[in-house]
Amino acid sequence: MAGTGSELPVLIGQIGPLNGQRWLIARTLTIGRDASCDVVIPDRLVSRYHARVTPGVDGVLLEDLGSKNGTFHNGKMISEPCFLQDGDTIQIALQQNFVYLSSDATMPMDSSKLPVGEPERYGKLYLESRSRRVWINQKEVIPPLSVPQFRLLQALYEQQGRVVSRQDLIVATWGDQESFGVSEQALDALIRRLRDRLAMLDPTQGYIVTVRGHGVRLDNPEK
Repeated sequence: MAGTGSELPVLIGQIGPLNGQRWLIARTLTIGRDASCDVVIPDRLVSRYHARVTPGVDGVLLEDLGSKNGTFHNGKMISEPCFLQDGDTIQIALQQNFVYLSSDATMPMDSSKLPVGEPERYGKLYLESRSRRVWINQKEVIPPLSVPQFRLLQALYEQQGRVVSRQDLIVATWGDQESFGVSEQALDALIRRLRDRLAMLDPTQGYIVTVRGHGVRLDNPEK
């Protein structure tokens, strides 16, 4: 596993045998079953030399190395190299999931369990901004939320209980420059997808509440 660094992109193991481990991408990393790989996945469905990620001037490139069971980028099998974006997911033969972060400043925690702390600090939903992870009822949301979904939830989480205007949510999710072309329909679609993801772990609680004529708020009851 890589050591510490400064503002380097990082791979974080999630679902699979490498859950919780992390690798800084300071150089090319080969992923596979062979012991000589930089990221070793001990699973027979994984090829000896399965995939690799390579940092460069234009970004970090993901390549499949002719594997038998495929390399998946955001759920789709790749046949050509592709550049990774912040928050992308990588699946190796559907046996090991990784999330790609463009900076190691988003330091993950070692455990998939809810961080230890004063219980009154947390509601049923807990968001950890540094690692970009979310828990509901002490169960982590897996696979992780997409980058827009996480940014939307984070904007609501930071103001939980308060109504956030739709325009403020658009800016928080897409940024100042890109938000100009974002429609109300795009925001509504993103809210629906986020609701669906949260409902997978807790269908009894409507966390994202639309307040007509005002905006949206996060309803995060105590445990």
